[in-house]
Amino acid sequence: MRILGVCGYHDSGVCIINDGEIESYFKEERFTRVKRDFTAYRSLFECIKNNKEPIDFTAICDGYPGRKYYDGHISRIVNTGRAYYEKTHHLCHASLAFYNSGFEESLVFVVDRNGSVEKLDANENVHIRESETVFHASYPCGFKTLHKNYWVNWPNGGGSILNEDLAEKIRNEETYTYNIDSSLSLVKVYESATTLINQTALENGKVMGLSSYGEDKEFVNFFEGKRPRDHLFVSGEFIKNNPTQYGILFKDHLGKISDVTPENYKFYADYAFQVQKQTQEILLQYVSEWVERTGLNNVCITGGYGLNVVANEYLIKNLPKVNFYFEPLADDSGNCIGAAMHLYRKLSKDKTIHKCKTTFIHGNVSDLKQVGKTCDIEDIVDYLKDGKIVAVFNGLAESGPRALGNRSILFDSRNPNAKDIVNKVKKREWYRPFAGMILEEYFQEYFDTHGWKKSEFMTVSFQCKKPDKIPGVIHVDNSCRVQTVNDDIPHIRQLLLKFMEKTNCPVLLNTSFNLAGDPLIETQKQAIECFENSGIDVLWFPEIKRVLKK
Repeated sequence: MRILGVCGYHDSGVCIINDGEIESYFKEERFTRVKRDFTAYRSLFECIKNNKEPIDFTAICDGYPGRKYYDGHISRIVNTGRAYYEKTHHLCHASLAFYNSGFEESLVFVVDRNGSVEKLDANENVHIRESETVFHASYPCGFKTLHKNYWVNWPNGGGSILNEDLAEKIRNEETYTYNIDSSLSLVKVYESATTLINQTALENGKVMGLSSYGEDKEFVNFFEGKRPRDHLFVSGEFIKNNPTQYGILFKDHLGKISDVTPENYKFYADYAFQVQKQTQEILLQYVSEWVERTGLNNVCITGGYGLNVVANEYLIKNLPKVNFYFEPLADDSGNCIGAAMHLYRKLSKDKTIHKCKTTFIHGNVSDLKQVGKTCDIEDIVDYLKDGKIVAVFNGLAESGPRALGNRSILFDSRNPNAKDIVNKVKKREWYRPFAGMILEEYFQEYFDTHGWKKSEFMTVSFQCKKPDKIPGVIHVDNSCRVQTVNDDIPHIRQLLLKFMEKTNCPVLLNTSFNLAGDPLIETQKQAIECFENSGIDVLWFPEIKRVLKK
């Protein structure tokens, strides 16, 4: 059975699931070159154009621009039965994480900024949106909602507690525990730090990097119990970089929004530290509570906050008996896959487990032009030893936001100035750290892994035991977002083995092959253009054993 999944929201995309496994996946931004593109038109065409086998059903996620538009667009390309995943945004997140996890049964925590919308009054003025959801997931298609938080979107940007008639409507329709008494969510509290540094909410990852420069000072509690304290925050069109984008701001910070510089960073970093600290503490409370209540020790974390590698380490450090899976496509880019997986299991009742083994599933395989000159692994190691920045273009691209070796930029981790050198080329903010890719067998020697033996999808940060050996990938707080490498990525493993042989170091700096603000590189042509118009020194094509060098 082949299921087409379509999601038109930010990070929109299209996939085909064949008997429970991902056959193909396409993200709109990789083709339009518009980061986080909303409309899955080109990706739908790319997914279907070389497809010769019939599609049995189509799963359409809720989101902009809506069902009617996609109905017309899809009908021009495929003619199938359709299932509409409306008001199930968190279910799509949860489905992807659970079916990828390899667990037979688990809790799934979806921690998201904007889930599905419910309209709750006759005039459709008052909306509530999913913010945090806890599912109990089991095969073939069991997703029991244990708890759900909503945040209230008032028509005039503020208000009071949801009126009792509307609250009663929720009580009558839902059998699980719930909260609907806040205009904020955990992620929107986090967003208040993102707004403060003049960034939109989809750039929350920048706050995560900045938070490590902050200090833990006495500060007001953002939460009462586990719910945000609304009166501490305001919303509005604050962001200078995008004046049409609403943001959340701590009330005391009105008039203090600014880009972060090496001269003014302390105030902004201290606040970033607080939102990181307090939100991860709340998530820990949620996970601890539901693990205890259900007795389940298998836990999946997903939704946008699931990409917070600092919070993820905090969880595994404090809950050592819990088996965690952190979904690498935790943002909305994975929801088309989650919907298609859910529909397949619902229709087929298939209980076969297909654990996620790779994120190298994006796009179509294409023949490479024989550019540049021939090279071998030893040549690439010599370039890295000589302080060259090496970009990698290999096979299918990574599907998620983290580059894992097929669309990566590499640098010598032993260079103490690596962060500044590569950030300048990438045109990123000065305070943002880089990941380290390490031979799996050296993981526990170099990092405090809390018992983990591998971290192949770069979803957790770890404290380093040997920061003097690899200063280029160690953040100001001695942490590193780690990707362990085994034989599943042969060209990178061979590179790391040869680098280890020549330098006695098993670690390389790894970041995504793109410049700041651009989507990940998709084609060979894009790779060459980026190489020619940036400070990248070497472009390596492992498949054809060739290299371009300036």
